[in-house]
Amino acid sequence: MKKTFKLTHPKTKYARLVDAVRSDIKRYLKRERKKTLPEGFDTWDFDCKFGANIDEAKVLDVSELSQAIHEAETQGLESFYVEILAKAGHRPPKPVAKEVEHET
Repeated sequence: MKKTFKLTHPKTKYARLVDAVRSDIKRYLKRERKKTLPEGFDTWDFDCKFGANIDEAKVLDVSELSQAIHEAETQGLESFYVEILAKAGHRPPKPVAKEVEHET
């Protein structure tokens, strides 16, 4: 997904447009995660960029997108650019829990 979202509309309020953008992004992520993974991979990973326009877009983690949209909303931006590219990846191994010895 490479898209510039416009946050101006003659009849729709600004807050509703921002909510629609969040919903659109969540739907896209959900749809991409449902796709079949290639052999040898166990999760989908996402490369994300966010900015006021394409030239100012900075790399973000997918978990930081909501905060970036909130900041754009508080700044009152009329539009912003979001780029989300899905790629197959591997989950990091779970950390091994160490047993704690109790003194009796």
